Amino acid sequence: MPNFHYIALDAKGNEVEGTVSADNQSAAISKVREKGLYPSNVSLSEGGGGKKKSKPKKGESDGKSGGGMKTEIKLPLPAGRVKPKQLMTFTRQLATLVHAGMPLVRGLQVLERQERSPRLKKAIGEIIESIQGGQTFAESLAQHGKIFDRLYVNMVKAGELGGVLDVVLDRLALFMEKAQKLKSTIISSMVYPVVVLIVAAGIVGFLMTYIVPRFEQIFNDLLQGAKLPALTQFVMNLSEKLTTGLLPTIGVIVGIVVLVKLLGKLRAGRYAVDYIKLKIPLFGKLRRLSSISRFSRTLGTLMASGVPVLQALTIVRETAGNILIENAINEVHDAVKEGENMAPPIEACGLFPPIVVSMVEVGEETGELPNMLINIADAYDDEVDNAVTALTSIIEPLLIVMLALVVGTIVIALFLPMINIIGKLG
Repeated sequence: MPNFHYIALDAKGNEVEGTVSADNQSAAISKVREKGLYPSNVSLSEGGGGKKKSKPKKGESDGKSGGGMKTEIKLPLPAGRVKPKQLMTFTRQLATLVHAGMPLVRGLQVLERQERSPRLKKAIGEIIESIQGGQTFAESLAQHGKIFDRLYVNMVKAGELGGVLDVVLDRLALFMEKAQKLKSTIISSMVYPVVVLIVAAGIVGFLMTYIVPRFEQIFNDLLQGAKLPALTQFVMNLSEKLTTGLLPTIGVIVGIVVLVKLLGKLRAGRYAVDYIKLKIPLFGKLRRLSSISRFSRTLGTLMASGVPVLQALTIVRETAGNILIENAINEVHDAVKEGENMAPPIEACGLFPPIVVSMVEVGEETGELPNMLINIADAYDDEVDNAVTALTSIIEPLLIVMLALVVGTIVIALFLPMINIIGKLG
């Protein structure tokens, strides 16, 4: 009996490898699935039973046709990545097709033909082959973990088990649209301040490294060593340090960035960085609001789709993006595991406003927690919009005033010695 080497994903999404003995590839896939794994690749082991074959060259077949086992040649994945907007469009279109009564495989074939992303197109084709080979839709998606995350796979799995795949896909598409809208709102609102900041830095850098040194030479020639005004001398010294120490300054900045990245990989360092992110003026409130919105929408969508609450909390914890939020969700998970309610640990962590705690408490009492969580997310999406608008309305004039002060200071510093020069000429 030949041996087959498999690569699969376990229930936690970790990749595992192993070998099974089976009569053919289909039987090998079945044995892997019996172990509670989701196979992503099952191929005949070299020298694993049967007559030893010579390894075919790249692009050649094994010379057999029909029922013989063929050596699978893995082609490299197409370049590029699947953008969230592309995945969102795919999910919305698939939800529409399934809701209209089209069989799942037929709907996937339609979307495969019109898909423009090479990576997603290839993934859809492999998903179709997996489903036709006897795997479920969720198991097929799990084989492409870099495109479809655990949230996506578990919601689809719950939809298949409950017979409401079209409803779950629709909720998933709505979830992705809301998340993309929130992200786009934040990014678009930050474009203007970032552009102003870059232009301001460019102007100041040009003045300090090119214009000011030339004025310094002029002043030395005309004033013949006379003492410069204090403000002028300060600007001259700063310009000299920037000109001569530009590379060390860049090195220090790069070093700080690398240090923060390294600290982020350590639990203590990550805790400090994430704590600062939530407490930093102006931006901390925005990050906290968006975190509450993402937590509420993700948990509410998972629970409404039929995902068990403990499993849903585990998925939400992995997608939190902040270790303080992760710790809070972990406390909620442990409380629910012990048979307690969510509201007390949510209140105890101190990261969620009292209104959120009250709404969760009411949702648990009435049995409408998923809908209540989605309502919280909708409300906090509006809060994020308002916070972004307020933040940009504060940042824009601040940047303009700061640019005016810096440039004005440089101009005044260069103008002061001119008064003495004009006096001597008079």
